[in-house]
Amino acid sequence: MGKRMGGTGNGPAVRRLDLGYFVRPASETDGSQPRVEPVLAYLVRRDDGLILFDTGIGAVDSETEAHYRPRRRALQGALRDAGVTLADVSLVVNCHLHFDHCGGNPLLGGTPILVQAVELATARRGDYTMDALVDFPGAIYEEIAGECEIRPGVWIVPTPGHTDGHQSLVVRQTDGTVVLAGQAHDFASQFGSDQLARRAAREGLEPPLPPYRPWLERLSEFDPRRVLFAHDCSVWEPSERLG
Repeated sequence: MGKRMGGTGNGPAVRRLDLGYFVRPASETDGSQPRVEPVLAYLVRRDDGLILFDTGIGAVDSETEAHYRPRRRALQGALRDAGVTLADVSLVVNCHLHFDHCGGNPLLGGTPILVQAVELATARRGDYTMDALVDFPGAIYEEIAGECEIRPGVWIVPTPGHTDGHQSLVVRQTDGTVVLAGQAHDFASQFGSDQLARRAAREGLEPPLPPYRPWLERLSEFDPRRVLFAHDCSVWEPSERLG
């Protein structure tokens, strides 16, 4: 089950991959009820190869399994439904290295994985993720420190918050720029709220105003037409140009 998210002609196309879901317990939702959250990855098709943004839910210990009750969809099956295979993926970008974002990485040994250096260092210190999902046979990391244009029209942009090394992927398309925001925000509505707070501040509205993530300034410079998330099927679209 994938959904094409734009891209026409010879430009890149972004396809959503459904890789299952998990149940976030009420203790982590700021509410009285648990919440079922999707786990979404994205395939970026380009003439120079396929980029896979996140790889799904990995194997975990019994305590974590019981805590989150994940239901996994195999990465191979999701790619097959998109008309490709693991061997067709030329590059992996993880927004961060928690088990629900890098779970399929061990299936892609020999494929370069782009990650912020601070994120990889944190993951390797332990008590952060599943160690076997980080260092596995054939693991090849290309560590990045900050922003980087990894392909013509494709940027990695640091978006810290959920983790210090969280990063997003910005993709120029013929019909506008798409931001793959991962878990920079849990929900599209949260991203929208931050954008409105930024707008109010830029328009000189008197304090008090809510704070917003400082990296929104950089993302806004790309004038995104769509922002997509790892745990929300909703898509954020601007009501006006963001400049």
